[in-house]
Amino acid sequence: MVKPIKVFILLLVLELSSFCNTTYIGEKVCQECHTKAFKEWTNSHHDLAMQVASNNSVLGDFSNISFTSVNNITTLFYKKGSKFMIRTDGENGILQDYEISYTFGVYPLQQYLVKFPNGNIQVLDIAWDSRSKKLGGQRWYHLHPHEKIDSNDVLHWSGPNMNWNYMCADCHSTNLKKNYNIKTHEYKTKWSSINVSCEACHGPASDHVKWAKYSKKDIKLLKNYLTEDFNYLKDRQWHFKENKSTAILSLKQNSSEIEVCAKCHSRRIQFDDKFKAGDKFKEHYQALYLNEDLYFEDGKIKGEVYIYNSFLQSKMYEAGVTCSDCHNPHTLQRKSIGDNICFKCHKTNIFNTPKHHKHTQNSKGASCISCHMPSKIYMGVDERNDHSFRLPRPDLSVGTKIPNACNNCHKDKTALWASQSMEKWYGNIRKGKQDFSHALSALHQDSKEASKLLYKLLMSDNPNIAKATAISYLGNYQNKQTLTTTLQMLKNNNIDIKLNALKALENFPLKYTTQATFKALDDTNKVVRIEAARQLAKFIHKDISKKQKKKLINAIKEYEKTLLFTSERPESQTALALLYLDLRKLDKVSTAFKEALKLQNKYIPAYINYADYLRAIKQEEKSFIVLQKGLQIVPDSGVLHQALGLWYIRNFQQNKGLKSLDKAHQLAPNNTYIQYTYAIALASTNITKTIEILEAELKKHTGSMLLINALTSCYEQVKEKRKKTNLISN
Repeated sequence: MVKPIKVFILLLVLELSSFCNTTYIGEKVCQECHTKAFKEWTNSHHDLAMQVASNNSVLGDFSNISFTSVNNITTLFYKKGSKFMIRTDGENGILQDYEISYTFGVYPLQQYLVKFPNGNIQVLDIAWDSRSKKLGGQRWYHLHPHEKIDSNDVLHWSGPNMNWNYMCADCHSTNLKKNYNIKTHEYKTKWSSINVSCEACHGPASDHVKWAKYSKKDIKLLKNYLTEDFNYLKDRQWHFKENKSTAILSLKQNSSEIEVCAKCHSRRIQFDDKFKAGDKFKEHYQALYLNEDLYFEDGKIKGEVYIYNSFLQSKMYEAGVTCSDCHNPHTLQRKSIGDNICFKCHKTNIFNTPKHHKHTQNSKGASCISCHMPSKIYMGVDERNDHSFRLPRPDLSVGTKIPNACNNCHKDKTALWASQSMEKWYGNIRKGKQDFSHALSALHQDSKEASKLLYKLLMSDNPNIAKATAISYLGNYQNKQTLTTTLQMLKNNNIDIKLNALKALENFPLKYTTQATFKALDDTNKVVRIEAARQLAKFIHKDISKKQKKKLINAIKEYEKTLLFTSERPESQTALALLYLDLRKLDKVSTAFKEALKLQNKYIPAYINYADYLRAIKQEEKSFIVLQKGLQIVPDSGVLHQALGLWYIRNFQQNKGLKSLDKAHQLAPNNTYIQYTYAIALASTNITKTIEILEAELKKHTGSMLLINALTSCYEQVKEKRKKTNLISN
């Protein structure tokens, strides 16, 4: 009897040893056991995220329908047998015929993809409005209806910013591997499932299927071998404490579900394509912060930012709310209709009454969603709600461009009227959790209150994402206090705060920062290590310890690898060039700069940095040629005119230099550094004009030490000149 048991145990051990290299197997295998979840997922937006073009998947009208864009390009949508075709302007600007390979999304719009011979797949910038005719849909429309976009534009459908492989693919398919070849400029992109399937959120399932087979044999294993099973969600309970109007969570907060969703529902930088469900989001991605081009100063959505950093601002996130508290993770629909989803955690007798919302019951103004999740239209027809769950703050809109929920409905009224109404109702301005608008606005404008408001924000209970955004400005105000603060913030447990503190530290003198930056090479977070590597790469040839050198080499490799992953982008090639310059790999520097400009000949930072590099190695004429070429392609670039003006001045061609700087000054009236540079260049011949320009800029940026110091120097010059004039006249 003993022998068979030993054999069985040996076989079991051998079989269990295979649980070490789980792979993706496709969603159809999941259906056998997870019937309900699979049924809910079928025909969801995840299921239909991307499909092969066919009569079943294509929603648009391809019955010889023409659409003419604002730049008078007429596109024809037609069928050729079973193929869906378009005739439109291609990458050379000439009308050509293309076959539609895939559909992208379903509602409220559907886009169409064309595959090219080198493997790049491009997204058409004319989309099908799949809403009903009653809602204005069932039509072709252009995603950039007011812009004349030709084939040389990065936003042209054949251009880099409409490239599926880099811009879209990672979020619309499962286990996507981009496979870009930098030498051949070809893609061999592959996926396990064309859509967002079960394994996109639960991880590769081959070992899980093996586990299920053992379970059927009554062999109980300690885990189910999914990289993310979300089992912890089953034990989550929201309950009301006595005399409390808002529910609290029974368990400790767990953000693993949010991190899975953040992979796609965030505006982020991608480091690699190795993420699988259960991984730490920030080991593979870096979400962008509350930058002024993406968010309004109060944190509301402006650009297309996909939820994550909005949600991080909210009290909901802080309280432990996760995505599936409100959304069915398989259908993706809200779990209840309209505001009913809110009343799961917010008592109706408190919040669903005119006493709270001050509007007629069941009106739009009484809606939780309308007031606390104001929406914005993206891609022409796609209405998306802001997930920062904030209090309406019309007071912040007074005298600014910040929108507010009140005036979204009361468009005929002013923000001041809305603000006064709020004060009348509630007795004061209810600021809520997100009260950082004044600080970010001051930092954006470089006002004299900026530093003070920055510190006020850091000492408050505002969201960490707002603090992290503000911390990045610490380096603009260099003094002992801000240096101390930056070094303290480097010790913070929050990754975003730590990372932006490290970025701010770069602006301070090296003698105060090098030790702390080297220490960051030991950080457990990849985003921090690679930022430290970027800053420290120039130290690789300096006298540092063997231990430091080893850590630095490893971090540099890690940083370089992230740049090579996106090597089809000009910004990555430019960053690579700067890295190779620090590493003294001069043979690679020019190659990377040239590649950046080949990829996108309108990418201005590549021209500027390449010209600076050539100047640094005493190749002034080549530097001049690079700037001239840039201006031939981007003639309205103030930055390039400024760079050319400075080149002329360094090469003793003062008149030409002033002419170029004046051109830059006219083209970029909102660029403070360009205005400053032009003013300083004028100082030797027209100090009055210099002061006039600097004073005008200082009115806009009242805290700019650059402007204040320059004006102080100018005033001293005028004062000395007057003294000399008086001496001569006497």
